[in-house]
Amino acid sequence: MDPFLSRIRAPGACLWGTWVKLNSLETLEMLGWAGYDFVVIDAEHSPHTFETTYRTVVAAQGMGMSALVRLPDLHSHDAQRVLDAGADGVLVPRVQGVADARHAMDMLTFSPQGSRGMGITSRAGRWGARPIPEYIAQGNEQVARVLQFEDQQALDAVDSILDVPGVNAAFVGYGDLSLSSGKPAGHPDNAARVQKWLAACQARGIPCGTAVADAAAAARSREQGFSFVMISNDAAMFGNAAIEAIKPLKG
Repeated sequence: MDPFLSRIRAPGACLWGTWVKLNSLETLEMLGWAGYDFVVIDAEHSPHTFETTYRTVVAAQGMGMSALVRLPDLHSHDAQRVLDAGADGVLVPRVQGVADARHAMDMLTFSPQGSRGMGITSRAGRWGARPIPEYIAQGNEQVARVLQFEDQQALDAVDSILDVPGVNAAFVGYGDLSLSSGKPAGHPDNAARVQKWLAACQARGIPCGTAVADAAAAARSREQGFSFVMISNDAAMFGNAAIEAIKPLKG
């Protein structure tokens, strides 16, 4: 399977994924069988530990899906271990300015450009069997380093943030944008911010992603120019299905 980053860079591409909040290999397999292109293991808003994150990365890739990880926070100490676990990409939450973007690129890029250390005896290095130049090239050139734009000030500073060396993907979060702006996600002011953000990404050839509630919204996102879209999440899918199954019997 081609690297996730290569696939979202393809002209006209749009990959479909979802958030993984459950520590459940069974539901993960169901997502793979259903045909999802990728999953994002959510270490920010779910109980995932590094160990459950690691095992989910391995299992998702074994099911033919790309596996990305959203870090718990901007300064997560797990960033290097997530990369050495072989994740296809990392989402860095709540990036608010150039300093945050530089910090993120530093921890996600090998020395001397960044501060990531060599872990050739990790899974990403095939437990020491991978040639070192290949391991370094994969880490620097094939890992999606996704900055999350979630606050009004971040979207307003999109040009300077995207120009930080090493940024190769971006994500806009409508929920936190609504909170920070004090306006609904669909408000014309927020819609204009997102359109400016999309244009800035596209001008630089940076793939852009988002998360939505359902397939109809996902289709609209593709029409807007998004290259990867998360649809709902595994916990909500199960929860909503459970509600619909019992609702007719509860009067």
